Amino acid sequence: MQRRQQIGQDTRKKISDPYDVDYFAKKHGISSKDAARIINLHRSDRDSADRAAYHLKGSC
Repeated sequence: MQRRQQIGQDTRKKISDPYDVDYFAKKHGISSKDAARIINLHRSDRDSADRAAYHLKGSC
């Protein structure tokens, strides 16, 4: 049973992992270039990255 738990933990992404650029761009309807810039700026802070994308989309 312990081996199964370890495998499950290894395959899950950490919340602190940065977003995938293509996924992030599609999720917010922004260009991949803008998505990469936001992800590089905010790194693993997903809430801040989401807010930045929301504001970017709203300003266009």
